[in-house]
Amino acid sequence: MSERIVVAMSGGVDSSVAAALLLEQGHDVIGLFMRNGVSVSSEESRQKSCCSVDDAQDARRVAAHLGIPFYSLDFSRGFERIIDHFVAEYGRGRTPNPCIQCNRLLKFGRLLQFARSVGASTVATGHYARWTTDESGAHLHRGKDAAKDQSYQLFSLTRPQLEAARFPVADLKKAEVRERARDLGLIVAEKNDSQEICFVPSNDYRALIRERAPEQVRAGRFVDREGRVLGEHAGTALFTIGQRHGLGVVLGRPAYVVSLNPGRNEVVLGDRVDLLADELVCAQTNWLGDRRPDAPFTAVVKVRSRHVGTPARVTPLSDGRARVDFEQPVTAITPGQAAVFYTGDEVVGGGWIEGRVTG
Repeated sequence: MSERIVVAMSGGVDSSVAAALLLEQGHDVIGLFMRNGVSVSSEESRQKSCCSVDDAQDARRVAAHLGIPFYSLDFSRGFERIIDHFVAEYGRGRTPNPCIQCNRLLKFGRLLQFARSVGASTVATGHYARWTTDESGAHLHRGKDAAKDQSYQLFSLTRPQLEAARFPVADLKKAEVRERARDLGLIVAEKNDSQEICFVPSNDYRALIRERAPEQVRAGRFVDREGRVLGEHAGTALFTIGQRHGLGVVLGRPAYVVSLNPGRNEVVLGDRVDLLADELVCAQTNWLGDRRPDAPFTAVVKVRSRHVGTPARVTPLSDGRARVDFEQPVTAITPGQAAVFYTGDEVVGGGWIEGRVTG
């Protein structure tokens, strides 16, 4: 059945082909570019980022080529809130994932509001994730291209947001998407994929922290797990769990960041084995099924976007939390990242990692 659909067009090949596919299916398609208000200065940054002026021009050209209406809207206030949260999380000793927040708050939040204002009830993106529906409602699954699967980044969508979502390239592999773009004569067919966080196009998040929250960059101590001082660092906000390179301290053996203590301004270093954990607790758990599970269940759990996933027992807890007990140890459990639960290829829920189980 034909419907009016707003497509979030980033100026990249995936969202461009998504718009073209929907048009071929007979839908009334409207393209929209989300301006983030961030200035991208260098040519290298423009090539790696999305949401730049050049990206907006590419999206507009694709829309004109397809013959669909196109709008460029200012989402800078929403991005500012995400940037503020991003910087604050590093100050708390956590490693944030702003793309997940952007999907929930902006792409399927404010953008969905815009869609409804122009008579559309659906928002489509170029995400590599599959959307299905049955009598129980909408379901989220891994995309066909395992190397590009982005279902992890969508776990926090609410049930109504998922009902209003569409992912037209989900059943294609990346090579097939580029081939479709070439066949359609799209100018973005060979365009590089964006590789960085859109508001950190240089990939130097530390520079952003120094600029936005210089008070977080205070000299402190490297310590081992027993509290022995190993050296000095520039600030806990500049490190993340599992980091090995760029520590600025020589111990005569490989050392890894195993935990962060912003209150004491300490970075705890250890061996690779110290990064292994059998369990974690996550908060603000989002269940994509009809209701919160009443009992523990088995799932494959991913703890970061490129993690292949590990079998585990997931136990729903009170206050929106969940405990995950892995069948085998997982490395670098990182507070601030997401733990996402899969049964087969379906995302059934997930939450924000608080850390290892204590008590």
